[in-house]
Amino acid sequence: MTDTDPRRPTLDEIHAARERLAPHLARTPLIHLDLGLPDRKIFLKLETLSPIGAFKIRPALNAVLTRDAADLRNGVATVSSGNMAYGLAWAARHAGIPMAAYMYADAPKAKIEGVQKLGGQVRFISHEAWWQYITDAERPDLTELLINPVTDQAVLTGNGTIGMEIVEDLPEVDCVLTPYGGGSLTSGVASAVKALRPEAKVFAVEGEHAAPVTAALAAGRIVGVETTPAFIKSIGGPSLLPKMWPLVRDLIDGTAVVTLAQVVEAMRLLFASAKVVAEGAGAAALAAAMSNPHATGNVVCIVSGGNIDAEDYMQVLRGEIPSA
Repeated sequence: MTDTDPRRPTLDEIHAARERLAPHLARTPLIHLDLGLPDRKIFLKLETLSPIGAFKIRPALNAVLTRDAADLRNGVATVSSGNMAYGLAWAARHAGIPMAAYMYADAPKAKIEGVQKLGGQVRFISHEAWWQYITDAERPDLTELLINPVTDQAVLTGNGTIGMEIVEDLPEVDCVLTPYGGGSLTSGVASAVKALRPEAKVFAVEGEHAAPVTAALAAGRIVGVETTPAFIKSIGGPSLLPKMWPLVRDLIDGTAVVTLAQVVEAMRLLFASAKVVAEGAGAAALAAAMSNPHATGNVVCIVSGGNIDAEDYMQVLRGEIPSA
């Protein structure tokens, strides 16, 4: 992890990242989901169709490809609730280097096993230690190059490629909804969208179980929030990361908070109407698109990932909210 604060990536940097990733990753599609709503036309950016089933492969691979060989001589490591670890394991295998992930033990099994199957080493830590590592309050003692899954500049730039593709495929986009975890997806996407289509609105989608962006915008500063356990593991935290607050504050137009029941409904709708399997965070944007009054016109939902444990998904298809 670096000590520099992340900044808004430029369009030239995002374009370079897309050119860097293009030989290795196929472009994900943007499809129309016809729900017959009178004031909005909903589109899905299907990051579930990436090689790891989640958008994190873009920032992970960009972070590896932009490093000098000397920096990578001992391999790479990251701190992750699942998908960044999965993405970095894929990128490390592609580069032929070792990889380790610091994860908590109750992360989705599908993500833990995905990392391991790609040759990555999983090092389990407590939720408290995980948060300390994410925020740079503490750092693990390791030999690998540690890539922060949120604040690393190459991570932000890699995420910006999603926003660039959205505007290219839908030049008249009016609203983009992004699930908000640490903020790198939202900030990266918004950087590209706002540069290419300034009139488009970008909203950060949070769950009712933890909504730190909503609280920060209301207070005008970072504040701690109460969190409750939920089956959605990739979004929500006790507060915003301090390094991300200036970017988030300047780039987004607001937030949309969804309930766990709305997310389950969106997951079922994605399966029934589009044959798309989405994890909770991946369906959160669609849940917001169907319920938020500000999501009008041409609305793009970033379906960020589909890595959900089979037992949880069976509950969702039955209309039940999985346990935390």
